[in-house]
Amino acid sequence: MFLLVGAEDLGLSSFHEMSSVHRDLMDGCGRLPSVGAVVKGPRPSLPWFVVDAAGREVEPVSRYLRDLALVDASALTGRSYGYDLLRWFRVVWAVDVGWEQATEAETTVMVGWLRTASNPQRRRSRLDSMPAGVVNPKPGKATLRDGYAPTTIAHALTVVHGFYAFHQHYGRGPVVNPVPDSRDRRARMAHRSPLEAPVPTRRARLRPKVRDRQPRAIPDRLWDELFAQMGCDRDRALLACYVSSGARASELLGVRLEDVDWSAGRLWVITKGTGQRDPVPASPQAFAYTAAFLDQAGLPKPGEPMWRTRRGESRPLTYWAMRRVLQRANAVLGTNYTLHDTRHTAATSTSAASCGPRRNTGTPRPRSGPSSRNTSTNGRSSWVPVDVPTGRRARTSTPASDVRCSRSTRRCWPGWTSCRTTWSPAASMRSPKAGRGRSKVSS
Repeated sequence: MFLLVGAEDLGLSSFHEMSSVHRDLMDGCGRLPSVGAVVKGPRPSLPWFVVDAAGREVEPVSRYLRDLALVDASALTGRSYGYDLLRWFRVVWAVDVGWEQATEAETTVMVGWLRTASNPQRRRSRLDSMPAGVVNPKPGKATLRDGYAPTTIAHALTVVHGFYAFHQHYGRGPVVNPVPDSRDRRARMAHRSPLEAPVPTRRARLRPKVRDRQPRAIPDRLWDELFAQMGCDRDRALLACYVSSGARASELLGVRLEDVDWSAGRLWVITKGTGQRDPVPASPQAFAYTAAFLDQAGLPKPGEPMWRTRRGESRPLTYWAMRRVLQRANAVLGTNYTLHDTRHTAATSTSAASCGPRRNTGTPRPRSGPSSRNTSTNGRSSWVPVDVPTGRRARTSTPASDVRCSRSTRRCWPGWTSCRTTWSPAASMRSPKAGRGRSKVSS
């Protein structure tokens, strides 16, 4: 005689009865309490930690974030995970459930709240700004929709699943992970090569549909207008470096003077994933505008970032200041471009077969994180100029369309042709009297 015992009889229910608070939060009728915070940690082993409403450290989160730092994750990764876990603990605090007793019911509440709640980052303070989720007709790019994106929901689920998997390894927390996973997907992707085509698998429960994103490249005609709105050599140099190197915004802003390889035409940046300095190429025009900016502002102190403010006391240029530069240009042009769009433009341009001579600079660095979906082409340019003059001081009137290569018009960099393997300074460093028309080189 066999006795069938269910999970409920053993006290292992993975989905208990939902209360009215559960339903209100899931339907967007309730308000998630804004308690707790993510605080910068005093120790290298714990760069960020989470505190509760009384300012006390949430020890289970600190253990997980400390383990994350010890496995060589960046400090920014720990900060991102900390905010996701703070949101999760706000959910369990709101429904009055301990984190050790959390089940799939609390996960359902979090997913439902993220689907219905408004994102405070999407609030518009200006009356003339475009509404959320509307396509800008000029560049053909949609603004961010109101609420949380599916990628944000997927990232939150991955972080919470990893948090409970970590504690289950040490015998803490619930027996069943509150976040359901797809065993079929994990089995198929366990030994899959990144060169193989992705295998279609079923999504796990509560996982949102994440559509494949297309590269947001800036068209040639709009690129000329955007580059013309840069009011100084510093802004022109930064925009030229962004679109020719494909570096991330924070990576390029941290470049020091000793990180500039003038002879090889490369910049050494601290990468997001590894934290090591890697070389990225830049166009000759980017170096020309950089030299003009340094000629005006002077050389920075050793060890300090090269890009600095132009007004008031000289200090390093921040991401928000450079973002504001692009916002002012967008207000004049009626566009909604971001700094990350220049990375997509660089990836699209360098992936074209008609971009002239290219040379492999190493394995492309994928995006790091649990929700990595690098659907755009490689974000690193794959060509390096061979004969860039060292520290040459010159002001160039090269058109903005010549700062990057274009697939549609088969333009290459000034001085490059499809059969030449060296860079000609005379073709790139043109005098201001040479005119502002488009540069035509033989192909």
